Parts: sequence; structure tokens; C-alpha cells
Amino acid sequence: MSKPKVFEKPLGVKDYLPEAVTKLRNIEYRVLACMERWGYNQILTPTLEYYDTVGVASSTEDKKLFKLLDRKGQTLVLRSELTAPIARVASSLLKEHAFPLRLSYHSNVFRAIEEEAGRDSEFYQTGVELIGDASSEADAEVVALAVASLQAAGVGTFKIALGHVGFLNGLFQETLDGRSDAQLSLKEHLLARDYVGYREAIKSLALTPEVERELIGVLRLRGGDEICEQARMVSQHPIAQDAIRHLCEVWDVLKAYGVSEHVVIDLTMIGDFSYYTGMTFEGYAADLGFPVCSGGRYDNLLSQFGRPAPATGFALKTNRILEVNGGEAVATPKRVLIAYDAEHREEALQLAKAKRGSEETAVVITQLVSEPGAWSKARLAKEDGTYEVRGIAYQEVIALLAQ
Repeated sequence: MSKPKVFEKPLGVKDYLPEAVTKLRNIEYRVLACMERWGYNQILTPTLEYYDTVGVASSTEDKKLFKLLDRKGQTLVLRSELTAPIARVASSLLKEHAFPLRLSYHSNVFRAIEEEAGRDSEFYQTGVELIGDASSEADAEVVALAVASLQAAGVGTFKIALGHVGFLNGLFQETLDGRSDAQLSLKEHLLARDYVGYREAIKSLALTPEVERELIGVLRLRGGDEICEQARMVSQHPIAQDAIRHLCEVWDVLKAYGVSEHVVIDLTMIGDFSYYTGMTFEGYAADLGFPVCSGGRYDNLLSQFGRPAPATGFALKTNRILEVNGGEAVATPKRVLIAYDAEHREEALQLAKAKRGSEETAVVITQLVSEPGAWSKARLAKEDGTYEVRGIAYQEVIALLAQ
């Protein structure tokens, strides 16, 4: 095995240069401020968790977990998502706090990947968890907040696809009873958005023409509230009927929020984590193939930590949002350069201290000048009233130099 070169990085990780970090932090701050206005309090959890608790509960595929051993030989994992760690905290440190709990977060997460284009091993999530409320109002709240968060992040055009795992579960139990392998295969095709593979898999199952048409017809169940009535006619299974009832209630609340224009019902949506038990959703921005947010209901997760409670939430993929609006200009503070010689050092540094402490937002840089004559030639006045010194633009230059 060859030794890595000095400048190589592990697969799937990135360096973010100052301009990108400024934009990333700007997205983060605006989204967290939006979540705070909706009543969500920020929480921080450790980067490392125990594999046997949070690692298993996270439902991230085992092969995608980064594992390591502590000094006692216990297996640890780098957090692969934030929902399971927050469930742990809600069941322990916050166990005396009454429900519902509204918690928000922003952190990096880690998932081992194969060599796939566009996939990151380390990425950033900003999200919320609403714990202790099983109602359709709670599900609608997190979807509406996802819409508000995407808008706060500067994503101009997007759609949120809204589904419910119960609909497909009920439909498949009704049409493919006892054929668990076939059900799993169809779900995998839908999860991968492989609709051609889904159709081919159905044709290979030797079903009656009526059942075959019914299963393929699911692909057309995408749209507004008219889908609710259509879906009720597809499956009479109680699980499917309950799912549609709940989803339609969520839709009604979203209309009351005034955000239904950003949402489509998509009954092929099943979510990418096995702990989802109800509504699921994904948000897609224009011209980006990967979802920029995802979420759903997970009513069984907290029971694994000893405090059974319903819960729902979502996460924004912050670095993917950076890809969407990376060209957006971020307001930069006024830049001031104070150039000084040794004689004026104290005066210059005290002036810089005063400017940094003033209410006016400014970046103040100080620079010792040993050759005033050469420095004056390095300063270039520009037509827009700014100055350029050694390739950096400043709105103000103060020279404290001996004549």
C-alpha cells in the first residue's frame, strides 16, 4: 500500500476555503435563526458515540459507519446523523422536561462511502426534532419549517415531495402478502428512484394483470390534494387508509400555513432510514439531483433509549445548499487597513482596538511598514473609492507614518 502524498485527503472529505466558509456560515446562521423564531432551541451532541447504542439505533447501514476502539476496547462510531443522538439526550438529560420538546442543531456527520460521484464522507446538517407530539399538526409544522428554512438559506426554487411509509406498506401487504423479498425489492427500486427497475421487477413477479396495473399505477400518484382521493381508491388495506387520512390532514394544515405551493404529494416516497414510521419528505432544489433536505416521523426510536415517544423532524444538507446558492454574494463588513511605522505603533494599535470595539461592523487589519516610500507605491486608489494594497481591497486606509 503506497503512502499518501502530502496534499492528499481521505476519500469524500473537502477543504473549505475562506470564501466558501463565509457562505456556509451565513447559511447556517440564517437557518438557525429561523428555527429559533419557531421555538426550537439548539443542542450539541458529541462527535463520538457508542456503537451499541446510538450507532445501532441510527439505522445507518453498518458498512457506512466509521468505527474505532477506545482504550477499553469498546467500539465507538463517528455520528452518522443527529436524530439518534438527540433521541438519546431526550431520554436521559432531558427526561424530566415535559413534551413536546423542540430542538435544533447544526453539526458535521460522517458516513463511509464507496467511490461515488457527488457523495461526501463528511457533510453538514442543520435540522430540528419535534419530540412528544404524534399529531398531523406536528408533521405539518416541521414541513412548513423546512420550507421556511430553505427560504432562509437562500434556496430560490424548490419542491418538497411528501409521502407516507404506511401507504406502500399497506398496499404491498394487500397485493404481495407473504412475499417479503418482493416487497423489499420494490421498495429498494423506489428508494433509488429507479422506476424502470420497479416496473421490470413487478413484471417478473407473475402477478395478475389487475394487481400489476395497481402497483405500477403508484408511480402516477404524485400531485396536490387530488392525490388523496385517488390513493384511497388504490388500496383498502387499513394501514394504507390510515396513512392517506393522516397525509391529507397534513396537507390541509400546510394549506393553512400558506406553503402548499412548495409541496407535492408523492406516494412513492418512503424515506432512506428504516426508523421512519409515518410521513416522510424530501426537498429538491432546481438543477440539483440530490435532495437538499429530508425528514419524517419516527415514533419508535426513543423507545430504544427507554423513553417511548412519538417524534418528527428534518435535516437540511447545508453543504448541498452551498452548491445551489454558492454564487450568491454575501454582505461583507467594511475593511480598514491601518499602516504604521515603529514610532506610531502604540497609536495605531490603540486606534485599531477602538475601531474593532465600535458598533460599526468593520474588519481592521494592522500592518507595520518599514519602508514608507515603498509602501505608498504599493497602495492603489481605485475609481470606486476603495484602495488596493497587495491585491486586497480596503474601503479605508489610515497611514500613521513619519513624514
